[in-house]
Amino acid sequence: MRRIPCRESSALNRTAGCGRVCAGSGSISGLRLRRDRPVRARRGARIWRLPVQRRISAESVTEGHPDKLADRISDAVLDAILAHDPDARVAAETLLTTGLALVAGEIRCSGYVDLQRIVRDTVREVGYVDASFGFDADYSSVLIAINEQSADIALGVDKALDSTSGHRFDRIGAGDQGLMFGYATDETDALMPLPITLAHRLTQRLADVRKDGTLPYLRPDGKAQVTVLYDGDAPIRLDTVVVSAQHADGVDMETLHRDVVRLVVEPVVPDGMVTDATRFYINPTGRFVLGGPQADAGLTGRKIIVDTYGGAAPHGGGAFSGKDPTKVDRSASYYARYIAKNVVAAGLARRCQVQLAYAIGVAQPVGVYVDAFGTSRLSDETLSRIVWEVFDARPASIIEQLDLQRPIYVPTSSYGHFGRDGFPWEETDRVEQLRAEANHQG
Repeated sequence: MRRIPCRESSALNRTAGCGRVCAGSGSISGLRLRRDRPVRARRGARIWRLPVQRRISAESVTEGHPDKLADRISDAVLDAILAHDPDARVAAETLLTTGLALVAGEIRCSGYVDLQRIVRDTVREVGYVDASFGFDADYSSVLIAINEQSADIALGVDKALDSTSGHRFDRIGAGDQGLMFGYATDETDALMPLPITLAHRLTQRLADVRKDGTLPYLRPDGKAQVTVLYDGDAPIRLDTVVVSAQHADGVDMETLHRDVVRLVVEPVVPDGMVTDATRFYINPTGRFVLGGPQADAGLTGRKIIVDTYGGAAPHGGGAFSGKDPTKVDRSASYYARYIAKNVVAAGLARRCQVQLAYAIGVAQPVGVYVDAFGTSRLSDETLSRIVWEVFDARPASIIEQLDLQRPIYVPTSSYGHFGRDGFPWEETDRVEQLRAEANHQG
């Protein structure tokens, strides 16, 4: 990370040393910022022009944060069950507090899964291995309160209202009503907003230096927040970095501040994004010894903005972790991201937001809406028609296309569900279809 003088002027985006990061300049995977280029919009479209300067923030938390640990346990339960029975129905919720983990919910599956062992193994993997933490893998109590999935809900999921059509994708109905959003932007290689991408990199790095012994005094809990200064819609520099890292008692705060900046922030932030005006707040309360479930109760699904786009896009309100893919809260949110990412990757828009909406027990979505924020040559109505032609958002189709009936969910429980390699909803394999359909409709 190279610190440069701050030159915030009217020529900011054109001045050498302005603090912007251009393609190939000190970038790391997923964090290359796009070059400035004019908005290419259809004639008469609303062009996305923003105030000259604005500050956009996003936060992330480590896998040892109590809410994220609860998410991880719920997804570990889900993965273990799917490994035995891919057709299982799972809705697992976890509550954590001092000395106690409670797993509750509704499950329908064949075979037996040792939930007690799964909970304790997951807690151990994250790093809660000492009873002095107030919560640990070996001595905390684990309570299981699982019921069978409601027969009334199963009725609509197992046999959709549309199943009379005879089409195999009309067999499964949506597991609930609701609306889901997907989003993509070309400001990073991962087609994700820069603030949430940086925040996730910081918290993941915070966990890495704890686990590999680089900073042995760190403990599992931690948070990071970044505020990025934008000029229009182009990220310029980091305005503020906040990191709160749980630590052992007796650690000198000057040492912690120096170590976090040098070993956590600097390896993550691209060159040119930090200037003399960038503010750092490292453990601003001055002490963070008590953490994890001992300090704050943890609950599945309480970090839904951290899980998605950091506030850059709306959220339908449904959490992801602990839910099998018949729950469209999860699978349709993944699919909406898949659609939006492919639209941007195809060059049909620089920003894209997709909304899907469902009725419980019905296979076909009741609504599909695309918003390109004026960054496309095509109208939003045309983009919506293109998406409808290219993508099939029925739950059974989503599950098959993305191969979701597999134990792949534990890695999603921390550091974001989107913008990371290895997940099927991050593939850009519909680009050519979208371009062909755009040529046909355009």
